[in-house]
Amino acid sequence: MTFPQKVTGIALTVLSIAVLGQAAEKRIPKSSLPPVVAKTAGEQSRGATVQGYTQDMENGQMEYEVELTVNGLSKDVSIGADGRVLEVEEQVEIGALSAGVQAALKQKAGSGDITKSESISKHGPIVA
Repeated sequence: MTFPQKVTGIALTVLSIAVLGQAAEKRIPKSSLPPVVAKTAGEQSRGATVQGYTQDMENGQMEYEVELTVNGLSKDVSIGADGRVLEVEEQVEIGALSAGVQAALKQKAGSGDITKSESISKHGPIVA
């Protein structure tokens, strides 16, 4: 590898680290949520235990997340700066999945253990 290639590689690595550092979720107190986001977070957290709040820049847009526990299962709700629910990641008990889904997951896992499963909803419908 030539010297210019090494320098370019190092520069790209430093740039990647800087970009990844900016994209990281940042824990924030509830009081830092914009009012419209706090309203949605409150609606989504009814009957749940709030574990915390984060903010993150996604595709140039600020997003907020409320991390919840509902009946012992995790639930993360992503909320746009305008208060719209963007995505919900909700832990699902393996036993609650249909037999066909369980079989497919076990086949994919092979000899591995399935320790957690989640459903992902975007703008309403479950997508994964």
